[in-house]
Amino acid sequence: MPKWVAPGRVNIIGEHTDYNDGFVLPIALSLVVECAAEVRRDGLVRVTSRQRPGEVVLVKPGDLGAERDRLPPWARYPLGVVSEFVRHGYPVAGVDLELDGAVPIGAGLSSSAALSCAVAVALRELFAPSVTDRELIDIARTAENDYAGVPTGVLDQSASILCREGHALFLDVRDFRNAASRGGGYEQIPFDLNRFGVELLVIDTGQPHELVDSGYATRRAECEAAAAELGVSALRDVDSIAALDRITDPVLRHRARHVVTENARVLAVAEKLRTGADPRGIGPILTAAHESLCADFAVSTPALDAAVTAALATGAHGARMVGGGFGGSVIALVDRDDTATVAEAVRNRFARSGFDAPRTFVVLPGAGAHRLD
Repeated sequence: MPKWVAPGRVNIIGEHTDYNDGFVLPIALSLVVECAAEVRRDGLVRVTSRQRPGEVVLVKPGDLGAERDRLPPWARYPLGVVSEFVRHGYPVAGVDLELDGAVPIGAGLSSSAALSCAVAVALRELFAPSVTDRELIDIARTAENDYAGVPTGVLDQSASILCREGHALFLDVRDFRNAASRGGGYEQIPFDLNRFGVELLVIDTGQPHELVDSGYATRRAECEAAAAELGVSALRDVDSIAALDRITDPVLRHRARHVVTENARVLAVAEKLRTGADPRGIGPILTAAHESLCADFAVSTPALDAAVTAALATGAHGARMVGGGFGGSVIALVDRDDTATVAEAVRNRFARSGFDAPRTFVVLPGAGAHRLD
């Protein structure tokens, strides 16, 4: 059976900016979700997952809308993609989808987007080869938003589809959306850590976040309320901290301050990487992003904070939580020779704090979704 893969992602910088029409800078991981797929002759969609042994979901494509609430939550991601292909008028017949994932679930590394995008590239090749990458991103995002009930922006799916090996993806979300017909709105920026002897260490705290149940939707609503109070369509349009003084609610003011300063941090990091500067120079910007996510956006946790503090105290050039927050992972920019020392320091800090042992691993910028040969 042919197989397709799509990667998880880690965001170098730019959290909670995508749904505010701002800027993001992700890389794709070498960790992927795999989708084996082939056409069925009986007109049914069959979904299985190695992570859900013994569970088999069988449904007609035309019944996906009515059956949504009866489906197990994990199956709503792949079947939501099928439903979106059908809704767009593509001739999706019966299909077998066999899933297997290596992206840690709940770690803030976009395992759900990797799943949706792996299914999407498989269905495109089997049933709708004319679908563009832009359309595929929209299909995968809408499937997560409307079918799985996760109110994500466009960051995760864009990274999973568009990223290139050895590069970070600079995405101007507003331009990306408005430039769909001409293919603009993003840029591949070289991100060569090996050249400088630096590594990006991921620290999975083991405390999963669940975007459906977390405060993610609340933060999104708060950003929309702040933008409305300022009279702008999105917080992307605010270009100074001083302008935020017009927001009367202090909570909304804090949320807006994170978005405005985070957009500036993304632009600063992208500019440094474009010039080929030593990536160690972006370390303080990463740490400033964590401080903002903690103090202004209030999405960090004690375990995330402990990982950041331990990494910085052991020589990391910068560290911050990644993903939507409320659990998940931290990234630390470390010298290659210090990686093991930093990882051990984090494990020791977790043990002293009574947290479960974290999982740590090094990531490199990987390729976007594709078919395996």
